[in-house]
Amino acid sequence: MPKKQKKEAPGAPAWMVTFSDMVTLLLTFFVLMLSMARMDQMKFQDAAGSLRSAFGVLGGGTKAEISKPSVVDFVPIQDDYVSRVYKRLLSELQRLKIDREIELVKDRGAVVLRVNEAILFGPGQTEVRPEAYPVLRKVAAMVRNLPMNLRIEGHTDDTPPSGGITNWDISMARAISVLKFFSGENLLPLERLAAVGYGSQRPLDPAQSGGDPALNRRVEFVLESSGGQKDELPYLINAGDHLPF
Repeated sequence: MPKKQKKEAPGAPAWMVTFSDMVTLLLTFFVLMLSMARMDQMKFQDAAGSLRSAFGVLGGGTKAEISKPSVVDFVPIQDDYVSRVYKRLLSELQRLKIDREIELVKDRGAVVLRVNEAILFGPGQTEVRPEAYPVLRKVAAMVRNLPMNLRIEGHTDDTPPSGGITNWDISMARAISVLKFFSGENLLPLERLAAVGYGSQRPLDPAQSGGDPALNRRVEFVLESSGGQKDELPYLINAGDHLPF
């Protein structure tokens, strides 16, 4: 009599094979994403340790009292980029020997080149002084190759001007005057420029502090990422939309 063939054990169900393939692909994808991520190893270990402590898990598998997780500071990439731009411009200011005329600061998530009114304008004037042309040319040279937009902000003190105009009018006229110079000299493309007048609304040294009101009379060159959102600004002119002159 022929021997009976042994029944082979049934294989894995079809759904389990498909599921295993999907899990393997997902694992490969996340390993790839992790390898491409920009991660500080020390901060990652601190974060992992905090989670282990929070859940009462130690390396040996024993339990411990739940402790307060430590705080890990994750620095946004945008802040890191602003810091690198700041350092680069600071080096350029020193190389061009205009670091005494221009103050470089980081403000509102942007890099700001701050110039006192007396360097760019005569008393009560809104047209750029010819003596200031070299300074403005150097400012344009520093920011020309940066992938950032430039907002030119005019500021005044709170002293009421004469002649039927307001501080906003003066601040706006000065910002436009600088923008016109950049355009007339073909120093910067208009689509990257905007002119803003704040009047006396953003003082560096408030009147009640008893300081020097001359610090408030200034022009600021604000460098911002081209993809960032703009503030709600008074007297705003975007040179990419229409010419202010």
